[in-house]
Amino acid sequence: MRHRRKGRVLGRSPSHQRALLRNLASALFLTEEERDADDPGAAKVPGRIVTTLAKAKEVRPLVERCVTIAKRGLAAQRQAEEFATPAARDSAEWKRWRQGDGWQRWVQAVAPAVKARRRVVQLLGDKKAARVLFERVAPRFVERPGGYTRILKLATPRLGDAGPRAVLEFVGPATKVAAAPRVETAR
Repeated sequence: MRHRRKGRVLGRSPSHQRALLRNLASALFLTEEERDADDPGAAKVPGRIVTTLAKAKEVRPLVERCVTIAKRGLAAQRQAEEFATPAARDSAEWKRWRQGDGWQRWVQAVAPAVKARRRVVQLLGDKKAARVLFERVAPRFVERPGGYTRILKLATPRLGDAGPRAVLEFVGPATKVAAAPRVETAR
């Protein structure tokens, strides 16, 4: 019986399942990374990956959780900016600020942001993906209360085993693809 055993097994051991979901989530965030158009590893459409339907349904909660944590971290970071100093690091003014009460208030205010970054790195296992999440993805969804991703089923199955494929993508204007102009052919 599978009482209280949620989730799909995906034909893998538990550690392999965790690694698979982490890699898929990291891959989704890394498609948002700025790259050259000539780069062969660049994503065709930022914020979109193609995988099987079962994997997309399993990784979606992880991605949503990471975005929510990042949003909270960004809010804490904005609140901490009022206690920060504009002085350059290791300057005399910065050292005075560091010895004073302002630094203690800044540390208390920025602690939730640091905690959020550490939590996302723990969930994803990839510092680069966490950085992309905090710099590019989370600021887009600050006003959105949830539902940051969508799953679109593809009509064509996977070639090797005819597994149902799906697209997992972020919602919003960044995922829009310009329609290719239709070329009329003479018959």
